Amino acid sequence: MNYEGKNAVEKSIMGRRSIKKFKKDPVDIDELIELLNVAKWAPNHKLTEPWRFQLYVDEGKERFIEAFLTSQERDGNIPDKAQNKAAYFRDIPLHLVVIMPEDSRKKRWDEDYAAISAMIQNFQLAAWERGIGMIWRTNDWTHDPIFKDAIGVKSDEKIVGTLMIGYPKHVPKPEERKDIRNVLTVIDE
Repeated sequence: MNYEGKNAVEKSIMGRRSIKKFKKDPVDIDELIELLNVAKWAPNHKLTEPWRFQLYVDEGKERFIEAFLTSQERDGNIPDKAQNKAAYFRDIPLHLVVIMPEDSRKKRWDEDYAAISAMIQNFQLAAWERGIGMIWRTNDWTHDPIFKDAIGVKSDEKIVGTLMIGYPKHVPKPEERKDIRNVLTVIDE
């Protein structure tokens, strides 16, 4: 990736990667809170600050994992694939569930979702600058009422994502992105 002529913000945006393999080293919770306090400066129409968070760490991760497994149960059995994913989840230092209110007003919902998405991106970039990686997951099970209920997310709330956080064990190479000129229409008259 060519960073020539790029400023620090541009390099950070282009250099950040979604991390799937993490070291077992703990991430300092106070540092994580500090990063969320930086991320909250995202564009936010009418300063609704439409977010709340649940952080699962150490033994608390088991509640998150049990909720996941319960949501995967079929006819009293938990598929091997779900058991494997649960083992993977146990090895990740932190799980942050990002939650927003489900506002019935379309405009407010759109504004809130945009704000929380921008906040998550800010958080990812700020963490990346400190060597902390994450992946923003929006799996089907995060929409499952069984999972949501098990972790205390109300029926009038949306899980925008589960952020799996830790120090990268492996940083993937960048994947090619389309040139914006291929999807940009310039209207000059």
